[in-house]
Amino acid sequence: MPNRFLTKQRAVIKLYLINLVEQNKLYGLQFLQLLRKEFEPYGFRPTHSEIYKSLHELTKEGILYRTKKLKGEGQDGFQEIVIYQFTEDGYEKAKTYKKMVKQDLDRSKHMINKILKDNF
Repeated sequence: MPNRFLTKQRAVIKLYLINLVEQNKLYGLQFLQLLRKEFEPYGFRPTHSEIYKSLHELTKEGILYRTKKLKGEGQDGFQEIVIYQFTEDGYEKAKTYKKMVKQDLDRSKHMINKILKDNF
């Protein structure tokens, strides 16, 4: 059994990124905006680099792949964005990853509940 205190922040970010890809929310800036909206009420504001490091890890792990696409017309022409989607077996790998994080979150939750009970 791993010797960790609580679930790692990066694992939680990756979990949410997988969820957003499942919902067809597909590009980096959109991920950043949605995750900030989700977590800011709890005092956490994911950074641009945290999001992109997590996306790169999911890509290296064979869960996601990235492609470039042109989006809309702005003052300077079209904006190039990077779209993230599941690889051929990425959805199955994502399900396995989510199960692992769920176990870790349950362990962390029980530990937090014990700390609260014992001290407050």
